[in-house]
Amino acid sequence: MNNRTKTLSILGSTGSIGTQTLDIVRRFPDRFKVAGLTCHSNIELLKKQIEEFNPSVVAVYDEEKADLLSVDIPVFKGMEGLLKVASFGETHTVVNSLVGSIGVLPTIKAIENLKNIALANKETLVTAGEIVMKKKEFHKIKLLPIDSEHSAILQCLQGSRISDVNKVTITCSGGAFRDKSKEELLNVMAADALKHPTWNMGSKITIDCATLMNKGFEVIEAHWLYGLPYSNIDVVIHPQSIIHSLVEFKDRSVIAQLGVPDMRIPIQYALAYTERLENSDMPQLNLNDVGSMTFGEPDLERFPCLAMAYDAGIKGGTMPAVMNAANEVAVKYFLQDKVKFMDIPRLIMDMVSAHKITKNPSLDQIMEVDEKVKRETERLINSEGAKA
Repeated sequence: MNNRTKTLSILGSTGSIGTQTLDIVRRFPDRFKVAGLTCHSNIELLKKQIEEFNPSVVAVYDEEKADLLSVDIPVFKGMEGLLKVASFGETHTVVNSLVGSIGVLPTIKAIENLKNIALANKETLVTAGEIVMKKKEFHKIKLLPIDSEHSAILQCLQGSRISDVNKVTITCSGGAFRDKSKEELLNVMAADALKHPTWNMGSKITIDCATLMNKGFEVIEAHWLYGLPYSNIDVVIHPQSIIHSLVEFKDRSVIAQLGVPDMRIPIQYALAYTERLENSDMPQLNLNDVGSMTFGEPDLERFPCLAMAYDAGIKGGTMPAVMNAANEVAVKYFLQDKVKFMDIPRLIMDMVSAHKITKNPSLDQIMEVDEKVKRETERLINSEGAKA
């Protein structure tokens, strides 16, 4: 190991982002070393990762599964285990690729222990953006986005002042259902939604792409990452997923970041920042193969989640946490084919409409709202199921 080697703890190492992060570690063994790994419940894959990457510590969120993992290193479990790995002493950078609001507390714990953050967990900034960004500034750590869209914005901003930015435009593939009518959306199934046209991602985020909630989350993230008002953050449908974001400056110059739709590129950019490591074995972008690139306005009538995210972000306080919690439960039940696709925005609207906003909430208040709304959303789904 040389003095340029970064030691990583990867939260969610068995998921889509986690496994692609490990692919980068595998390709650049002189630049990255694994100190800690965590998974939710896939201990079979975790054990293989332990054998290959030799971490010092691991954690399994599912406590029963944790008890079944037999390895020669410490195995922690539950939220306490995630927090231990996130704050592990050897770690330089924590890659947070957890899914859902369980990613919030480990991010904050890592920041408080002076770890840099490579962030793929959207819920961290969606639910607790103000708290997280204040802690980032106070502890003077780096928080680098792994999302392709936010990585693109970061790259477009290099050498420029945020005060010179007029607006940013986040591109969106439109998800699996971008060409379906509102009537067709009434009967689509989870298996259909998981067939994303361009990106290889986990199941939850793929459903969020289909509803455009994922894009709504990214709007809120952009607000916190770059300090931009919501009126200066646009979303455009770009089915080819070649341009990942655009930044327009006050002189009307526009810079866009392009690349093949491969998550390993933004992951690697975050891990190696401010260097660029050579990817000679990855496909190059060939514009002759791309053909035409098209752009269009998102249809908020068919996909109301995007509008709800803007509204929740503007209202602030605990409202984004309510929206996120309701979405998390609704998507879980949709993946089990227990609710319809168009029930997702309806259930979210039911929760946000009933919520009385707490302004400037503490972290404890945010997590209490998260748990309460999840319980209420599940109760509503189950009561509707009993009546059906």
